[in-house]
Amino acid sequence: MKYSKIATALIFGMATFAFALDGDFSLKGNVQTQVTKSIADDEHNFSSGWFRANVGGQYKGESLEGLIMLRIFAPEFGNKIEGKMYDKILADLYWVNYKWNLGENDMLNLKLGRWKTDWSQSTHFGTYVDKELTKRGLWMRDYSHNAVELGWKHGLSQLNAMLATQDGNANRGYLRIEEDMKFTFPLEMKVAYRSNVVDVLQNTAYLTHRLAAYASYNVIPELRVYGEYSCIYTQNDKLDKTADNYIAPETKYYLPGIYFQPFYLGLDFAPQTGILNTLMSNFMVEWEFIDKRDNLYAAQEHTYDDWAWTVAWVKKIGSSKLQFSVYSENEMSDVGLAFRLTSTIK
Repeated sequence: MKYSKIATALIFGMATFAFALDGDFSLKGNVQTQVTKSIADDEHNFSSGWFRANVGGQYKGESLEGLIMLRIFAPEFGNKIEGKMYDKILADLYWVNYKWNLGENDMLNLKLGRWKTDWSQSTHFGTYVDKELTKRGLWMRDYSHNAVELGWKHGLSQLNAMLATQDGNANRGYLRIEEDMKFTFPLEMKVAYRSNVVDVLQNTAYLTHRLAAYASYNVIPELRVYGEYSCIYTQNDKLDKTADNYIAPETKYYLPGIYFQPFYLGLDFAPQTGILNTLMSNFMVEWEFIDKRDNLYAAQEHTYDDWAWTVAWVKKIGSSKLQFSVYSENEMSDVGLAFRLTSTIK
């Protein structure tokens, strides 16, 4: 069966199912175009580029929510993004979320499926609790989880505890706990912890602990200050690496006994009126620091700078969004350019 028939049948089935439920169902979709260019690259063409579509549907009810999204790449274009190959048609997101009201200020929810947790709101950096530190994402990062999550909302607090698996028999996986606090004044704070505790149940494996904290504060309606700090540590245990059930650390970069403490700071200028609002929706400047970044890549000293930067311009035009960024690559003097156009179809 052709992929197009599968996608059409899936969306039609979702829409038919939604009519039988007491809630709202809406089709969702967008078309995205992205190109990047490294100034240090001697080639005259783009460093990378692709077209893709995201299509699916979302259901919202009082006791149940659900989402299914497919990611589709053009047959003629490559589907390699940041060194990772993707299927031409990918079941990108799919989850259901059951909700129970426990009182006026309390709600319990149970979420199952696959979803993303890119909560840093940065253009390139952050979400250190999930990402590999060697990767600097561009606008939207694929920090996806196949998981079961229990959540408790109490007043301004949303606490989520996730148990995620990385294979079909739950032989590998991790625990992820996140606390999200949205205050009545313009402050938002998040704290998250993640550790690959499932790995050690039946395997000989190192435990990696990741703790991250994020904060965002609107100094004035037009100016937001935000940033994130994280501590990542892999336990330096004596393990038998020749054992049949030995598995390496989550990434080859998190070596036992080494601490990494990355952080970034950002400013987001979002003019509300006037000529500046006509020219831009957001203008963002960010700085990141990772001590001894060379160690992450097992590279010679001074190959990578510890500091990194990015400057981004965003403009929303109707249902479309233009995004352009300039950023540093291996060294602060190595400049990269990126452009993305997202056109939303409703």
